[in-house]
Amino acid sequence: MAQLSLRLRVFLFFGLIGMGGVCVVLAALLLGYRQLGNPDALSSFMTVGIFAGFGLLALATFVWRLFDENISKPIEILAAQFRLRANTGIDATIDEKTAKYLGDLAPAACAINEKLGDASRITAEQVAQRTARLEQQRAQILRILSDIPVAVIVATPDHQIVLYDGQAADLMEQEAPARLNGSVCDYLDKQTLCTALSTMRDTGTKRRAITIKGKSGATYSGHIRIFDDTEAYTLMLEPLDPDAARPLVYDFDLLEKNQHSDLYETPLRDLTFVVFDSETTGLDPDKDDVVQLGAVRIVNGRIIKAEVFDTLVNPRRPIPAQSSKVHGITDSMVAKAPDFDAARNAFQAFVADAVLIAHNAPFDMAFLNQQSAPDAPRFGNAVMDTVHLSAIIFGGSAVHTLDALCDRLQVKIPDHMRHTAGGDALATAQAFVAMLPILEARGLSTFGHVRAEALRHRRILQVQD
Repeated sequence: MAQLSLRLRVFLFFGLIGMGGVCVVLAALLLGYRQLGNPDALSSFMTVGIFAGFGLLALATFVWRLFDENISKPIEILAAQFRLRANTGIDATIDEKTAKYLGDLAPAACAINEKLGDASRITAEQVAQRTARLEQQRAQILRILSDIPVAVIVATPDHQIVLYDGQAADLMEQEAPARLNGSVCDYLDKQTLCTALSTMRDTGTKRRAITIKGKSGATYSGHIRIFDDTEAYTLMLEPLDPDAARPLVYDFDLLEKNQHSDLYETPLRDLTFVVFDSETTGLDPDKDDVVQLGAVRIVNGRIIKAEVFDTLVNPRRPIPAQSSKVHGITDSMVAKAPDFDAARNAFQAFVADAVLIAHNAPFDMAFLNQQSAPDAPRFGNAVMDTVHLSAIIFGGSAVHTLDALCDRLQVKIPDHMRHTAGGDALATAQAFVAMLPILEARGLSTFGHVRAEALRHRRILQVQD
């Protein structure tokens, strides 16, 4: 019972009252009929029993509906707003009218919320001051690094990438989409890399020259260096264009992350996610086509803004005017765009083995898989749906459209980006990142925990876009 939602427990409670009342009435009528001892009175007793039974059930249902609307739902809403404030710092205001039948609970909740808001603002001001100084130092370091004429990749001992610069990104893109927390071996020859590292460790060498082939067959040269305190290493290769921009993409926390073999036991923050969205010619995967795919990657609970996927798709048929009114994509815009198979293959390379996230994921996954060629590999990635995550946090009775979810989480979607694949994917990613600490605070810290909780909501939740 403790694992059931409040609303379900209240429903069961009133159901028990209704059924118990029916049993008491039937038992009383049976006792009265036996004491009367008149067989001709059976039909009268049955009429009374049926009327009383259905009347009691109707009364219990009516009272339960009142209780659900005025007590259970407001409590559910208050709990969700407290989680937002406690775990995200979002300034979620509490409407006393929502809980007007909860006595002094609503004013007390508002008072607590105001106190938390004051404390959060003070903390935010202190953090902002310290962060500004760190940002200045970071900008100075990046300016210095931008003058170093090499392509830099930093990786963990098991070859997971924790940093790459713009020059390295250009080099990596020659082999496969650049991915933070991806494997160096997805781009460069693993045997050459492992041999070089093994030789350096055996001889105690910290730095040496290296010539290594990429997966495409291209040859790259430079140096490799092992960190002094760990077995992590840095690859410094000759850049493709020494004068190109050199933005850094990094997360040094990945050096401390452990690789997990069991997806269901993996903490959410240790997973790599690709949040995606699609725009289509209609709502039927069997008849309609994709006209745009957009996605963004999340690593260590952080959106990697440098790693995005956004492409128009040529459906090889006219786009209905009604659909164009929604997403703004016209026939002329997709005339020179890749067809679906080419776009899908590029997207699959971008996704790799990441967990896929979408808002109303069954809709988007249906288009990805059902429109593919029969011999094309299907997406075998694990999938999460932000509709279900919204139901877990805000309750099944809340509205779970993307607009409603973003409004609750204070995620802003610019009007010109709404109903574009890239814009909706970014908004969904921001919503997921905002929900992540709330899920963890509720003890749903692994993929398995979230998956099991989401399954509880699948049957009661109407999918909303």
